[in-house]
Order: sequence, then structure tokens, then C-alpha cells
Amino acid sequence: MNIKDIRITPLRLETRVPYVWSQGVEHAFTVNLIKMETEDGAIGYGETTAAPDADAQKLILAKLAKSYVGRSVFDITAAQEDAYRRHFLVFGGNMQRYANQLFCGLEMAALDLQGKLTGRPVWELLGGEKRREVGYFYFLQGQSTEELVADARAGAEAGHPILYLKVGISAEYDLANIRAVRKAIGPDHRLRLDANEGWPPAHALRMINAIADCNIEYIEQPTTSLSLAPLKHLKERSPIALGADQSVFTLQEVFQACANGVADMIAVGPREIGGLKGMMKASAICEGAGITLCIHSSMTTGITTCAEHHIGRAAANLDDGNQIMWQLLKDNIIAAPCLEPQKGILSLEGRPGLGFELDFDAVAKAAEAHRAYAKAQGGV
Repeated sequence: MNIKDIRITPLRLETRVPYVWSQGVEHAFTVNLIKMETEDGAIGYGETTAAPDADAQKLILAKLAKSYVGRSVFDITAAQEDAYRRHFLVFGGNMQRYANQLFCGLEMAALDLQGKLTGRPVWELLGGEKRREVGYFYFLQGQSTEELVADARAGAEAGHPILYLKVGISAEYDLANIRAVRKAIGPDHRLRLDANEGWPPAHALRMINAIADCNIEYIEQPTTSLSLAPLKHLKERSPIALGADQSVFTLQEVFQACANGVADMIAVGPREIGGLKGMMKASAICEGAGITLCIHSSMTTGITTCAEHHIGRAAANLDDGNQIMWQLLKDNIIAAPCLEPQKGILSLEGRPGLGFELDFDAVAKAAEAHRAYAKAQGGV
């Protein structure tokens, strides 16, 4: 079944509340929706994150798509290799991290199609079901300590066993939030932190000592992603488990992190590693090293949530607290199924492909929001 056409549509979706993290404050997520169609009219969907510019990325995706059109939808590995050679390596552009984000969306659409054409959920195409339920943490949101505490109480009362708090903003603010959230949720709920590269080793050690009585389960990527050495330096001194995230965006980086023992857990997602099949390879590397894999999400919609869930169903050595981010948006472009974890657990029905139905009115609204925003910014 050959691919006839690939269409790319930028979408802008506002967040429910401002998204606060160590790199700033975000008020919207922008993605490129990828629609892949076969010669007989079958359609698969994927998406990519769109930084730094959705319209510029759309042009690059259209070039990459030429390596896919005319090929069988089951021949995407060769299509990706051809596209990477033609548009990156030929020009000396060995930019695997950036290319992975683009190829992830194209692979996602192709796997959605493969599943629909064969009548199988994508997790069966990834090797079969390892588990029926996938665990997710509750992602705390708020611009103040009071808002974070209120959200933490809501998450705890709803029965979510793991709560996840962004830090790395400032020492005073971080400490106030950590202590207030721990007090609000009590001693029994598990609490994880993510500093997003905002804690250099010396600062991180001071923070870790200061929160030693807060029963923190895990701190994700406290140090810079430019080198694995600072993370390893900190891991050797930290009494709290540490995770690698932004420092492991390629298979080679995952291998180096595992081989050198720089982290207690690897957090990586399909956007970073190049797709769902790349995630299965990363899972195998972690399994061989005896390290748990945590699915890391990104500023994406429920399309990626569904794709990540298929990874979760098939990956060998998965953590019980993985990440999803569609719920941070005001509008959900997925009409079905329901993607809301219950008490930290989600188990989707085994529908063909990625198993979702788009809300086309929400998609049209998000496409128009992007056009208006781009025009206001002086773009396309």
C-alpha cells in the first residue's frame, strides 16, 4: 500500500494555565499535524513539536516527505534513511536530535496507517502487549505556591499515587513549593521533581541537602544536557535518585548514559528518540543495563499521548510513573478515547492504529489560531 500524499498543518493550542518551568513560561503549545494518505484513501495521523517555528518546520517536513511518497507505508525505515541522507548528511548536517523530532511525526502517521490497514493496535506492531495498564504521574500546575498546593491536593484526593513538580526557577521559590506540596499531600504520596537543567551540581547538592526531610523520590535532569559528566558527578553524591532526560535525546546518548552509570532512570520520549520504534530500542538498551525507562512527553496533543501509550503497553522495563501532557491544554483535539488516567492508571482499548478519533472542529480552530498568531507576529 503506497503513500500518495503527506499534508502538514500547524496548530496552536493554548494551555489551561501558564506552563511554568525552568526555561520560562509558556502560554500555548504549537505542533505540526501530519496527515498521511495512501493510494486507496486510508489515512494516518502523527504530529511533531514545532520549535522554533512551525511554518519553517512545515517546509522542512514537506521536503522530507518526498522520500516517503510513492513508497509502501510498510517501508518507512528506508524512507527515513533516504530523507536523512538527502537533507542532512549530504550537506554535512549530522543533526540527529533535530531530525528525530521530524521523523517521529512521520513514523507516527505511518504506524497509525499500518495498524489501520492490518486491523491491529500499534502495540502489536511493536512486539506485542507487555502490560494492559500503564502508570502515569499527576503533573502539578500553577504560577504560585498556593495554586500548586491546591492542585496537589486535588491530585492526591483523586487517588493519583505519584505527583510531579517542576523546579529550577529559584532556590527560594523551589524550596517553598516543595515543602508546601509535601505538607499538603502528606507522607504517603510519592513526589518527584524536574529541574529541567536548572540546578548545576553545587547548587543541586545544596538543594538536595535542604530537602532531605521531604521524602523526594526522584529528581529529573537537574544538570545541563550539554554533558553527562555533571549528572554523573551529582549522582555519585546524591542520596536522592536522579534521572537523565534532556541529556539522552538519541540512542547513542541513551547508551552512553547507561554504560557510564550517570543516572538511576532514563526518561526519554518518542519525539526525542525519533519515534516509537526508537523508543523500543531505547527500552532494550535500558533493559540490558538494568535501568528503568520512563516515558517522557513533550508539548504535544493527545495524538502523542496515544502513541506513548502504545509504547507503554509494549516496552519491557517501564516505570510506573510516566508523563503525558495533553491535559495541560484548554482544548483536546482527540474526540475519543478518553485519555484521563484514573488513579494514575490508563488502559486504552486495542483499536486499530493509534486508536484515536480526531475532533476536526478543534483541529480547525487550532489551525486558525496558528494562522492568526503567525500573522500577528509578522510571519507566514
